[in-house]
Amino acid sequence: MTLVTPPPLDQEDDEILVPHSDPPDGPQSMEVAPAEAATAVDAQAVDDPPSARFTWTIENFSRLNTKKLYSEVFLVGGFKWRILIFPKGNNVDHLSMYLDVADSATLPYGWSRYAQFSLSIVNQIHGRYSIRKETQHQFNSRESDWGFTSFMSLSDLYEPSRGFLVNDTCVVEADVTVRRVIDYWSHDSKKETGYVGLKNQGATCYMNSLLQTLYHIPYFRKAVYHMPTTENDMPSGSIPLALQSLFYKLQYSDTSVATKELTKSFGWDTYDSFLQHDVQELNRVLCEKLEDKMKGTVVEGTIQQLFEGHHMNYIECINVDYKSMRKESFYDLQLDVKGCKDVYASFDKYVEVERLEGDNKYHAEQYGLQDARKGVLFIDFPPVLQLQLKRFEYDFMRDTMVKINDRYEFPLQLDLDRENGKYLSPEADRSVCNLYTLHSVLVHSGGVHGGHYYAYIRPTLSDQWFKFDDERVTKEDMKRALEEQYGGEEELPQTNPGFNNSPFKFTKYSNAYMLVYIRESDKDKIVCNVDEKDIAEHLRIRLKKEQEEKEQKRKEKAEAHLYTIIKVARDEDLVEQIGRDIYFDLVDHDKVRSFRIQKQTPFNLFKEEVAKVFGIPVQYQRFWLWAKRQNHTYRPNRPLNPQEEAQSVGQLREVSNKANNAELKLFLEVEPGQDLQPMPPPDKTKEDILLFFKLYDPLKEEFRYVGRMFVKGNGKPMEVLTKINELVGFAPDEEIELYEEIKFEPSVMCEPVDKRGTFRSSQLEDGDIICFQKSSKVRSEQYRYPDVPSFLEYVRNRQVIHFRSLEKPKEDEFCLELSKLHTYDDVVKRVAQHLGVDDPLKIRLTSHNCYSQQPKPQPIKYRGVEHLSLMLVHYNQTSDILYYEVLDIPLPELQGLKTLKVAFHHATKDEVVIHTIRLPKQSTIGDVLNDLRTKVELSHPNAELRLVEVFYHKIYKIFPLQEKIENINDQYWTLRAEEIPEEEKNLGPHDRLIHVYHFTKETAQNQVQIQNFGEPFFLVIREGETLAEVKVRIQKRLQVTDEEFVKWKFAFFSLGRHEYLQDSNIVSARFQRRDVYGAWEQYLGLEHSDNTPKRSHVTNQNRHTLEKPVKIYN
Repeated sequence: MTLVTPPPLDQEDDEILVPHSDPPDGPQSMEVAPAEAATAVDAQAVDDPPSARFTWTIENFSRLNTKKLYSEVFLVGGFKWRILIFPKGNNVDHLSMYLDVADSATLPYGWSRYAQFSLSIVNQIHGRYSIRKETQHQFNSRESDWGFTSFMSLSDLYEPSRGFLVNDTCVVEADVTVRRVIDYWSHDSKKETGYVGLKNQGATCYMNSLLQTLYHIPYFRKAVYHMPTTENDMPSGSIPLALQSLFYKLQYSDTSVATKELTKSFGWDTYDSFLQHDVQELNRVLCEKLEDKMKGTVVEGTIQQLFEGHHMNYIECINVDYKSMRKESFYDLQLDVKGCKDVYASFDKYVEVERLEGDNKYHAEQYGLQDARKGVLFIDFPPVLQLQLKRFEYDFMRDTMVKINDRYEFPLQLDLDRENGKYLSPEADRSVCNLYTLHSVLVHSGGVHGGHYYAYIRPTLSDQWFKFDDERVTKEDMKRALEEQYGGEEELPQTNPGFNNSPFKFTKYSNAYMLVYIRESDKDKIVCNVDEKDIAEHLRIRLKKEQEEKEQKRKEKAEAHLYTIIKVARDEDLVEQIGRDIYFDLVDHDKVRSFRIQKQTPFNLFKEEVAKVFGIPVQYQRFWLWAKRQNHTYRPNRPLNPQEEAQSVGQLREVSNKANNAELKLFLEVEPGQDLQPMPPPDKTKEDILLFFKLYDPLKEEFRYVGRMFVKGNGKPMEVLTKINELVGFAPDEEIELYEEIKFEPSVMCEPVDKRGTFRSSQLEDGDIICFQKSSKVRSEQYRYPDVPSFLEYVRNRQVIHFRSLEKPKEDEFCLELSKLHTYDDVVKRVAQHLGVDDPLKIRLTSHNCYSQQPKPQPIKYRGVEHLSLMLVHYNQTSDILYYEVLDIPLPELQGLKTLKVAFHHATKDEVVIHTIRLPKQSTIGDVLNDLRTKVELSHPNAELRLVEVFYHKIYKIFPLQEKIENINDQYWTLRAEEIPEEEKNLGPHDRLIHVYHFTKETAQNQVQIQNFGEPFFLVIREGETLAEVKVRIQKRLQVTDEEFVKWKFAFFSLGRHEYLQDSNIVSARFQRRDVYGAWEQYLGLEHSDNTPKRSHVTNQNRHTLEKPVKIYN
């Protein structure tokens, strides 16, 4: 039996798609994705995608004793497929079922294919109860099967009365459609389309689709080019320059363009780039930022001229002559998708007249409550009309966000003057023709929790559309750009004659999310010519230079295998670097002269090149190879011999450095003769050792390179002291101390050299470093670092720390140079000295969180870390920032106390005062309230107090008087103290004490959210009391005017869902329990606009939202 059934409603919410693998024993790590959010590689479809249905009848199903079972192989789209099932579940108590590529083991490397498919278990008694699940997937060698681990419950499958097993036979169906895929990597967008794409930084496809849309509005691009920038600006710090640079590259580059400079100019870090935001929100924030940056320039007002329209909100009384009107501007319009078949239906709904009557009457100023009509009409539309389609809505029944995949049509030509200007207000200019043509369609593919964005754009408004999908741009026809983005269901035709040919349907998860229309009468102005003369000369020069450098690097990279980079260090480099850029070893090879030489070039020819560059004749050059030692130092090791110099550069490089063949590093030894003219290098025997010398001056704390010399291995340092003194112009008999610089990783090792022993006995060899200084004739205490070892230890561990006040965590206040080896006491002592604080114990420090760029939540405890280095570590990152506070009592004393910030709400005055309570940690809530009584003004001496925990305008807890305060965290919660009203102390047997919260409804990122605000409170509800009676008490308590209070609505909330109440409703009937409910359980909600004055104090409540808002910081 073969049946086709529609998918059961709401089924996709609980299904899981996984690539099948034979699971190991114990927990499995498997890739999972919600079905609604499953997004395939966007494939280029042929006109008739091959599709077919395969039916598999499995007999003796309950007696199968195999773990997994494959169907016969069947062909769809020229590919071999089969169904894979686990009759007893793939380590779950559900039937597991997958579509499998039958010949995956024999396919060539890098194969892939894309299919939309559904799998079904047929109900053989009631066909409409068949279970069917659908998805789409890009199959490849790593994921050669895809489907559902928990397809259906085994108990349902094996229950005979359910109809899935009849006569122990199970019927499985697979409906498969194969789409052809463009090779992503070999596709040349510029060559194929004339346009290039944008690189995705991680989750920036939403931004890429918007940027492409804005770029292809030429008038907008021209305005961006004309924003004033200078050659001294840096793109990463200037939004105008970064956008100019991006647009220039989109216009003239041959390959896809990176967006990192632009996101850096937004102030985003890598973390922001991996968060998927909302296109509409980014569009608004970016346009507002550009509007601000354009002020005072030649392009001021461009954003408004392009995108700003106006509508009139009106309320008109029916029975009296009163009308209220308010003009508002918009940059985009949000149109309903749910319940609307097309854009015109959405506009009809937008201007639909609402009647205000009954309980919802309008309060007209001098006429009181009146029946009225409320609506919106448009005064004018902008030249570029941006329509945001509300594909995401809050489902109150399911208490979650859902994506609306309904079919929603939009025309190529949009006439907003239709039906005699039904959308226009009386004062609209009727001479303007509001006929629009479609410019771009932004598409969202996926579900409510994620997906992929791309755009269909026709840049010149011709019949040719283009799809901009991150780095890839392809030509598309009008059907793909319009009809296929309407959403709804797709019916796929059957083409294989050997199969059942009844049609089957897929929900289309890819659909239009934003539309951009350009007014016909403005299109010549908007779609204008933009060429190089519109681009500032400094920008052209900068970007052409960038392109040339990029091309040169690309060329060098392509030819890298033909060349060797030779880096030549000389005495001049050592003099230049040691004591300035470096202190340890001899040279930073990245800062010396490098030569790019073809590998087959004879080394002797290279020496001629060196002679030209440095002016040193070939016969006076001697080159040494460098070697990395086991102690991680890097020193000249030995001179090249004549046989090696006779080789090619490429051969020599391989001899010198087998581990890293990219570069050849050499030291050029030149022997200075009279008048510093070069002379032939001296002969070197095995007995000769080349040593390098550095001089330290403890008075100036100065360290520098002074030269090199050969010594005999069996000679003694005392025999060459005169020569060493000569290097720096000391008197021949000057007493000096010698040290060998041995290593500096992981710690410094620098030891005295025995002047009376031989160089060989001191284990000195070619490339070793001798540091020396004058023998000290004064006491060492006069110097901070009296000798070479102490100075090098200081250099190795010194760190400049940026200190910030904890109250101003974004601003550096002062810097101190400290040592990583400083103890806790050393650090606070230096900070106290700088601040002029007499007692270092009053300094409290807090470490820096490198990821959030904020102070860590908890300060450093007194002597809680041993050294400064540990204060700076955050996971695997090291910071150079510390935060400080100056306390009023020493930190060790403070740590024995618990500090709480308590907000006291006066019983009769509208005021809140924050009090800091410090008590021993073993104190109770009762002790806190007793301490508070001494600091606050009470309504009467015997007033009882209570302490409650408030978070985001809800009361979560009333603290028992005996609870210890030690574990209370007031960092995230607000602690509120208040008098207990008399009515609460005398509750009758049927009275109820309920929570009352203020709320408003807000739409953010296409989500309707309940937002609580203001101060929550408790209220006693009497038995049989109606809402009308409760409202009287609430109005009196909150002192709200009649005019304002009449606009308020009242709702009963239970577990996140709400029901509006009528005046006649008995309130206590809704609250069945007598005790106080949890904040998330039941409360009475007061819906009204948030006009509450903002308190002067700020609570420490972090924002816990599902998605960070889009912010452009610069």
